[in-house]
Amino acid sequence: MKLAVSNIAWSPADRDAAYAILRAAGITGLEIAPGLFFDGAADVFAPTDAEAEAALGAMRKASLELVSMQSLLFGVEGAALFEGEAGLDRLRAGIDRAITLAGRVGIPNLVFGSPRQRNIPDGMDRAVAEVLAIDVFRRFGDAAARAGTRISVEPNPAAYGANFLNRVAEAEAFVRRVAHPAITLIVDVGAMHMNGDFDSIEAVAGRAVGLVSHVHISEPNLDPAPARADQAARVMTAMTGAGYRGWFSIEMKARPEPGLAALEVSVARLVAAAATAAQANPTEQP
Repeated sequence: MKLAVSNIAWSPADRDAAYAILRAAGITGLEIAPGLFFDGAADVFAPTDAEAEAALGAMRKASLELVSMQSLLFGVEGAALFEGEAGLDRLRAGIDRAITLAGRVGIPNLVFGSPRQRNIPDGMDRAVAEVLAIDVFRRFGDAAARAGTRISVEPNPAAYGANFLNRVAEAEAFVRRVAHPAITLIVDVGAMHMNGDFDSIEAVAGRAVGLVSHVHISEPNLDPAPARADQAARVMTAMTGAGYRGWFSIEMKARPEPGLAALEVSVARLVAAAATAAQANPTEQP
């Protein structure tokens, strides 16, 4: 089973210690926010060759590989999907630079979250907004395919400030309407909890597995995840049983206390969950 952790779970100063925790647990996947991964670069989306190699070399030394990128619009001001051409141009430019970086360093999945940048403004018809979004994402899909990557649409609960594609079923329906091989779906466990959808995980896996390119093992408000190994195992069992062979990635925010101790606990729970899921689906290895 392919296990990963997002680097938003630690500060750049703790990188080497965090990598050691992942390596000791046998975790081989790394999801990145470029602002944290290339933190020493003048432009984190266009690091120099030396800046890129410093970050990539440390990762390789820990036997990790890049599997996903999030925080795609980091540092972009005024980007908006539905608020006129100026905002849309900034959004396009931000996504284009993320796609370019993904192609350069070989990241196969990009997470489109950005809850506030995709809000439908008051007075805009939702059907009109969706038609616009479909066109924009098909263009994103073309660019992503050329770079050898995919853009995965993340459901964001209303509590995160979003009013478009809040629930997994809505994001799934949108991805189906876009109908582009480089536009995919994320199963985000924290969002499912917040929306009261967690008990539908088996149904989601059964009908949408062919659209899913990434799974976030997360908790509401990006608290340490997984909070319960049995719930993570349920997600893994459902997804792998339906045929998913992608990455399961912990997504949790770094917090001063308990710091890396929380990461150690979360990683141990993820590994335990993978072992349980592997028992339920014997063709999968923990």
